[in-house]
Amino acid sequence: MEPRILEKLSDRVASAHTALVLIDMQNDFCLRGFGADRAGRDVSAAAEIIPSVARLLAAARSGGVSIAHVGFLTLADHRSDSGPWLAQRRRSSFSSERLCMEGTDGAAFVAELSPTPGEWVVMKHRYSAFTGTGLDLLLRSRSIKTVVITGVSTNACIESTARAAFELDYYVCVPPECVASWDRRLHEATLANVNHRLGLTPPMDEILEVWNGHRSLKRVVTR
Repeated sequence: MEPRILEKLSDRVASAHTALVLIDMQNDFCLRGFGADRAGRDVSAAAEIIPSVARLLAAARSGGVSIAHVGFLTLADHRSDSGPWLAQRRRSSFSSERLCMEGTDGAAFVAELSPTPGEWVVMKHRYSAFTGTGLDLLLRSRSIKTVVITGVSTNACIESTARAAFELDYYVCVPPECVASWDRRLHEATLANVNHRLGLTPPMDEILEVWNGHRSLKRVVTR
């Protein structure tokens, strides 16, 4: 029997079964004076999406959408490194093997997007938010069907998370205004790939319309 497909965006991102997933919105990846900036990466695009992600986060909170803050964490003394991982980190563009070291200010989430009580916080040691974490279990425990993925970097952690989510049978949405990369060409290529193979890349305003509409409906019902 053919499974039911959620064709409309309004059905896919309905608040009851959707999670907003914020990826690596941490000081080291987003702000000048921190790790990626010191490694020579242009972090301006990452900083520029903070207000958009904050708008989506506010709507998710008001609309009853589940929220997961996913951060990258490097453990001291190479406790989270493997040979293949460290080799690639050392040859990656504008990167450092010491990004988001445990216990440092660089590993903290940017102030505007700090988690609040009741929101999931998941720390990872690789690109994908699902690799070696409990994210999948948390989402399934709340019967989540759709993940709206935001954060950085589009061509690395966002793409890895989107691929993993799709292959775990989640609907995937990546609003272009809410993801960023230091390389615009790689950013656009990833968005094209997501839209072609993994999910949807709807404008943020279309998602906001659904979530804000749900908030208005809740107010009517509870009066």
